[in-house]
Amino acid sequence: MIDLETFDVVVVGGGPAGATAATDLAGQGLSVLLLDRGGRIKPCGGAIPPRLIRDFAIPDDLLVARVKSARMVSPASREVDMPIDGGFVGMVDREQFDEWLRQRAEAAGAQRRTGTFDRVGRDADGTAIVHYDTGGDGNGPASVRARVIVGADGAKSKVARQCVPGADHVRYVFAYHEIVRSPRDDTTFDGARCDVYYQGRLSPDFYGWVFPHGDTTSVGSGSAQKGFSLRQSVTRLRDTAGLGNVETIRREGAPIPLRPMRRWDNGRDVVLAGDAAGVVAPASGEGIFYAMLGGRLAGEAAAAFCATGDARALRLARKRFMKAHGRVFWILGMMQWFWYSSDKRREKFVSICRDPDVQQLTWDAYMNKELVRKKPVAHLRIFFKDLSHLLGFASV
Repeated sequence: MIDLETFDVVVVGGGPAGATAATDLAGQGLSVLLLDRGGRIKPCGGAIPPRLIRDFAIPDDLLVARVKSARMVSPASREVDMPIDGGFVGMVDREQFDEWLRQRAEAAGAQRRTGTFDRVGRDADGTAIVHYDTGGDGNGPASVRARVIVGADGAKSKVARQCVPGADHVRYVFAYHEIVRSPRDDTTFDGARCDVYYQGRLSPDFYGWVFPHGDTTSVGSGSAQKGFSLRQSVTRLRDTAGLGNVETIRREGAPIPLRPMRRWDNGRDVVLAGDAAGVVAPASGEGIFYAMLGGRLAGEAAAAFCATGDARALRLARKRFMKAHGRVFWILGMMQWFWYSSDKRREKFVSICRDPDVQQLTWDAYMNKELVRKKPVAHLRIFFKDLSHLLGFASV
């Protein structure tokens, strides 16, 4: 048997999913290593709903802006404002937010190290060995033993591809954004409003966005269509939004999975979380809440495995997630497939968003992260309005 440092759990990846899993597991008294390669910020609009703030105890000082409305822009440049009645959506800077989450994990008792995951090996008794490279600190390759591994190393996860069947068949949208300096004296720029552009020239199958972060703003777009230039798209969007001449602070791009993986564990000692498990909401691309929830559920599954030694406990992460949010993901996937397929349909989609019932139920569902069932009459009205649009009876 190789004489290596041993942890109950090694969490690979220090984003919202991995940091949340490490915090929860260390808080239960388990020995946890949080392994993060560092130096990389994921392209992200940075929106977090009130439920995330409540469930994960996010302090107010991490909110760099409070958004109180959204503006939907159609292919014909028609604008529909969707105010949030009595609430707000928090905006975070991922560079600050993710680091704070990692520090919280460390404060809870997790050991934190910078390193790039290489592979999973096996000790003589079958225990997993996590091999990683410490990079420029002069120590080179390193290895630790782990009773269980939480793979939270993002889209195209190396942990998933090595350990979990089906991980090499995941489809992705590629997202790209530019962080720019927010205008100070521009009366057309609203730092409390998110703008969403449903225009084929900006994305043939997704959308473009302008999301304020206080002193900075995220301007981005996404697409799964090969050959579509996201850099050119963002340049066009910046010009359209009046942000073409403001300072560019940084540029970032990354793949985003299109749907949850069918399996999140290897049936032995590995469980996935966050983008590695594919938990990014279709249609909206929202990922922070679902990543942190996935990290929490992966942590619960890993803790149950450590307590019982029963590998079937690792299945609980996906089972619980899909029970709570699988229906929402299916609905959003159908919305994206239908409404984003052409500019004609995008025009109708934005028109539907003008309806007060649609706005209220949309915000209720987004803010609380659950389908709203308390207003059946409103649902019925929306159904018939949507049907009239689909059949062409309603004017745009």
